[in-house]
Amino acid sequence: MAEILFRLGRLAARRARLVVAAWVAVLALAGVAFAVGGGTLTTALTIPNTPTAEVTEQLEEEFPSAAGGTGTVVLSTEDGSEITQAQRDELSPWLAGVTEVDGVEGVIDPFQTEAERAEQQQALEDGLAQIEDGRAQIEQGRAQIDDGAAQLEDGRAQLDAARAELEQGQAAIDAAREQAEAAGAFDLAAPQLDAQQAEVDAGLAQLDAQQTALEAQEAELEAGRAELEEQATMLEEQATEAELGAQLLEGAAEIRLVSEDGSAAIANLSFSESQFEITQETKDEVMEVLGDPPVDGVESSFGADIATATPEILGVGEAVGVVVAAIVLLVMLGTLIGAGLPILTALVGVGIGALGALSLSGVVEMVSVTPVLGLMLGLAVGIDYSLFIVNRHRRQLKQGYDVEESIGLANGTSGNAVVFAGATVLIALLGLNITGIPFLGLMGTVAAFCVAVAVMIAVTMTPALLSLVGPRILSTKERAALHGAAATPGAAAPSPVAAARPMSTTSAVARVVLGAAALVVIALPALDLRLGLPDGSSEPSDSTQYQAYETVTEKFGDGQNGTLLAVAEVADGAGEDLSTQVAIAQQLFSQDDVVAVAPVGASEDGGLVAFQVVPAEGPTSESTEQLVTDLRELDVVDGDATFGIAGAASGSIDVSQALADALPTYLAVVVGLSMVILMLVFRSIYVPVIATLGFILSFFAALGGVVAIYQWGWLGGVFGVESPGPVLNFLPTILVGILFGLAMDYMLFLGTGMREAYAHGAPARLAVAQGFRAGRAVVTAAAIIMISVFGGFIFAHSAMIRPIGFALAFGVLVDAFVVRMLLIPALMHLAGDKAWWLPRWLDRILPDVDVEGAKLERRHPHVEVEHPAASSAGETAASQPGPVTRG
Repeated sequence: MAEILFRLGRLAARRARLVVAAWVAVLALAGVAFAVGGGTLTTALTIPNTPTAEVTEQLEEEFPSAAGGTGTVVLSTEDGSEITQAQRDELSPWLAGVTEVDGVEGVIDPFQTEAERAEQQQALEDGLAQIEDGRAQIEQGRAQIDDGAAQLEDGRAQLDAARAELEQGQAAIDAAREQAEAAGAFDLAAPQLDAQQAEVDAGLAQLDAQQTALEAQEAELEAGRAELEEQATMLEEQATEAELGAQLLEGAAEIRLVSEDGSAAIANLSFSESQFEITQETKDEVMEVLGDPPVDGVESSFGADIATATPEILGVGEAVGVVVAAIVLLVMLGTLIGAGLPILTALVGVGIGALGALSLSGVVEMVSVTPVLGLMLGLAVGIDYSLFIVNRHRRQLKQGYDVEESIGLANGTSGNAVVFAGATVLIALLGLNITGIPFLGLMGTVAAFCVAVAVMIAVTMTPALLSLVGPRILSTKERAALHGAAATPGAAAPSPVAAARPMSTTSAVARVVLGAAALVVIALPALDLRLGLPDGSSEPSDSTQYQAYETVTEKFGDGQNGTLLAVAEVADGAGEDLSTQVAIAQQLFSQDDVVAVAPVGASEDGGLVAFQVVPAEGPTSESTEQLVTDLRELDVVDGDATFGIAGAASGSIDVSQALADALPTYLAVVVGLSMVILMLVFRSIYVPVIATLGFILSFFAALGGVVAIYQWGWLGGVFGVESPGPVLNFLPTILVGILFGLAMDYMLFLGTGMREAYAHGAPARLAVAQGFRAGRAVVTAAAIIMISVFGGFIFAHSAMIRPIGFALAFGVLVDAFVVRMLLIPALMHLAGDKAWWLPRWLDRILPDVDVEGAKLERRHPHVEVEHPAASSAGETAASQPGPVTRG
């Protein structure tokens, strides 16, 4: 590889204009590709097959009206006064206009809804009062019927008594008739008996008529009783329904759309797409339509479910980072040309990488932070990789090398290390695909593409530009000193490692103990790591998301910022049954940290019933996270199924859990990869072990710093943390991949110098000092540049970008200055010759990658023709190796 890069560097130097023109053409093509194929970036982080995703898919199939996403628009008065009725009358039609936006299904007018809710409450109370009146009337009717029944019984008794008298009279007549017949005086007694018989018959007929009337009255009374009981049954059914409705209203009492003081209102929008599929165009149009209320004194703000926008590719903070990097380069290299060259190549590289990645956003769903991460990393490594080659080239020029010769050798030595270092970053980033998380794998792939472009530009465009600037890469003073040395026979440039002295063992032990202890202390907060996605409270205080979040928290309660959608699967289509809904709602309401429950509706077949659940705290709180877990383990009333939970809050919780589960596996892969790569480079077992342990310390220290600032809120005012909360859920995984690659970069550029010095015959401990002294300046400058570039993103406007920028900047700071430049040299010193021990059988198996380019230098020794003295000086300064005495 070193020989190939040597020839590539010389070819690029000879065809400099063509190489530069080719890269400019590639940049232009990337711009054209972006203009043609660029699409919209998404702000939603989704992972297939999570519980939230499964519930959402089920709703889309069986209950489409509940599957659509939602958005929040908060209206509030500027002075905290009540929104008047006149203002409400103007705001309502203005809100209704948002339904004309493509993708918006509807909007819930808070003023109309609260009025309807008040009417429903009043109607319910009136209905309950009427039911009580009806019950009283029914009881009165029952009493009247009972009185009538008693009167009928008295009448029946009187009739029975009268009939008994008539029957006795009939018996007397019959007896008299028999006596008259027996006495032979029947004819004489017949008229009187007939008259008496007529009276009895008339009395019986009258009694029969009265009996018939009495039975009719009795039938009428029973009919009235039956009708009354039917009315009572209907009344009780109405009472039951009203009581159930009252229970639902009671459970939803805390779900308000207009604040109690009337100064704020929440308008909820419903979208045709699911929460994670709402397009940015739809959100932007909604904010345009509802951004300026037509009422003086009333302002609107948008929740994070609408206002989360694509972060800026380059902002003020990022520009400041580049400026700081330029200053560092200027101080180190001493010339504007030298300082500008690495920045120019890095900008071309990130331009190609970012535009190339964005050109695929029209066909690939890409998270908005993806190109920013690629730009962040591509810019940092692009500057550093070019700097390594430029610095080597400058050193060789000052040792008397010809420009073209120096370019080829710098590309074959430092360029070889750049390719190998870049390869470690590429492997770590591409390894993100093994997590099985699509958006994270794509993020790693795009970042890897940007790094690959940076590497290719470093080993092609950098040599070309160095050829074009020629000796001007050195300052006027340096060129004058070089000419003076060339004109003075026997003059020799001082060796950069001549003054190196091994550290003392006591100093080495102190460095290890103090350095490791400091990193462990810094890493302690990582034990309290909680993962999540930023909500509105994490945004800058002047953002619309923050204002909406704070207004909702103050006027409606924190839980309104993170409502959950609970979906119950019930048997026999019972979802439409009000009693079933009440039973499930009461079950949900009885759980800890639930302040309100409201039914959303049921599917057409009644198999699914959905509820809005308002937690006690916000979407990123521990209690809400625990509530989601508890609800999913809760059995549905009278059913074998459990609740499905969906919504933005549960989606964030699921994504965070999936990322947390994937992190240990990815970390193990990266650690194992680190061991193999470093063993291959340094042909040692000890060096890979301490380098990998150092990386682990750097990772957890960086994570501890993130937790302390962004989760605990330490120094929040300095870093713009308005409200501490969980750490960005994919940050630890991204940090592993990127920090690993960068840590290996610094290990290579310091460790290979130590290895080279040892291989050239220096004692082990002296080789440590010589390698450290030779590489510390460039590694220091490279680390400061990376810290500056990453640090520029700490003050970005996006809540997602800020912690990533801090984690990378702080991670590089810790790894470069504490691990690589403090701990590693001390540990190498303590190990002595044992640091380079490798079993013979393993030495035979491992290929010799010659990262430091020692063999290349022996194949292409420097020969100064015009100025022999200068040649001698150059060879002395360059420490040209003789036969290698150690492997």
